[in-house]
Amino acid sequence: LVAAGDCLYSATTVMVVTMGKGVDGFTLDPDRKEFLGTHPDMRIPHSGPLICTNEANFGSYCAPVQHYLRKVKRGGVGDGKGGSVKAQGRYVGALVADLHNVLIKGGLYMYPGTKENPNGKIRLMYESNPMAMIIEQAGGAASTGREKILDVQPREIHQRVPTFLGSVQNIFE
Repeated sequence: LVAAGDCLYSATTVMVVTMGKGVDGFTLDPDRKEFLGTHPDMRIPHSGPLICTNEANFGSYCAPVQHYLRKVKRGGVGDGKGGSVKAQGRYVGALVADLHNVLIKGGLYMYPGTKENPNGKIRLMYESNPMAMIIEQAGGAASTGREKILDVQPREIHQRVPTFLGSVQNIFE
């Protein structure tokens, strides 16, 4: 990939872009009908409290993912300084919205494989890869649980991969 971006539509419209050298955010000014640079050099916190996952699939997740989620619910997530902070579950169900929260506040977005869908549901080429590039360029990490998402060699256009995106501490906890 040479560039990646996403656009979040909500009370304000925010576009996040990387050209391979950092991440910048732009907010739409509806009066001027143009995007203004409002978030230069975006950096994801090293660790964060957000855990974004579809809890309805908990019973179908593999044992290590279930163990991690139980641990986080009991004791919080690592704060990167040897302590922990209370985990906050947030799941909108829209990849860009969930990931934008993680990018700003720190934490983990995950859509792991399940018993029914061992490769997850997020498509590598046009979902996982662009989001992984954004997160890594902002100082975070992106993994399938076995390897870096950006290292996966695509075999087909709609290939799916388990997806873990977020703060370095949260990804490697």
